[in-house]
Amino acid sequence: MARGSRTSVTLLAVAGAISAVAVSGCGSSSHRPVRFPAAAGRTLDQLRAGHPESLVLAPSVFVLDPGPNRFGFALFDPTHKLIYASRVAVYTQSASGGGAQGPFMAHQEPLTVERQFLSRTVAQDPAAARSVYVARVPSPASGKELMTALAVVKDKEVVTTEDQFTVTTSDSQPPRVGQQAIKIHTPTAAQAHGNLSSNDTRVPPAPDLQQVDFAQVLGHKPVVLMFATPGLCQSRVCGPVVDIEEQVKHEIGPRVAFIHMEIYKNNNPTNGLRPQVQAWRLATEPWTFVIDRSGRIAARFEGALSAAELRQAVARVAS
Repeated sequence: MARGSRTSVTLLAVAGAISAVAVSGCGSSSHRPVRFPAAAGRTLDQLRAGHPESLVLAPSVFVLDPGPNRFGFALFDPTHKLIYASRVAVYTQSASGGGAQGPFMAHQEPLTVERQFLSRTVAQDPAAARSVYVARVPSPASGKELMTALAVVKDKEVVTTEDQFTVTTSDSQPPRVGQQAIKIHTPTAAQAHGNLSSNDTRVPPAPDLQQVDFAQVLGHKPVVLMFATPGLCQSRVCGPVVDIEEQVKHEIGPRVAFIHMEIYKNNNPTNGLRPQVQAWRLATEPWTFVIDRSGRIAARFEGALSAAELRQAVARVAS
């Protein structure tokens, strides 16, 4: 969920878009090969020309750094019905003009977990996200960037809406890969004195994600620090990603500390953000940071991520 009008509306749309990937929308049944056009110096307007605009591009990522970015998104129609495309490609262009870049092929990442790690929060939420599209998209050094996508749905090539993003290295943004992690204290199960729900809106709470204080392990062992609020997340991706963190923790074992940090004071949005969230300069949620044993950020994920993505990032710091 984003705390701002633009991102809040977009992520609410994502909730409806990616909740039913297995049951709504359909891809190509004939698997007719399709080659998306190369940008070849054309503009986005020229690439979009001749294609019906029938899909909405619903990003789950709003913070872009210079260079390659992991760009997560969903596709849906104007009625907020999920559309599953057999193939999707993203195109970018500077908002100040010039030629477009692309195509950057996208793939789907599942947000599901094994049954023993599935929370009631997710199991009983029909709008909980089940998958997300991911593409690797380069961004310029700074400025505003436009993005659109071409998709193949039932053997027809269609275009999505266009969205605009700001690429910046401003210190007002969340800490980036390569930077030192910001030292904060995170609440633990021991401090909750049995009231685990005070630290966790997941049902049931995940006590093994409340075992250690981030400040005590930072710089001593690798850490996964996830900011998410499973019971209050408007985009409905916080529940799935905390379940994913729970599963990967059990797979990796004690070599890495796994911590889940809630978003709101007293788990009440009217009370404002927890100071830890403010310290990390997070304007959206969820966010997941993978931190190496020296205390530097090795990977970060805005929005939804799969168990495979988290597992791969953790493996790089756990060895």
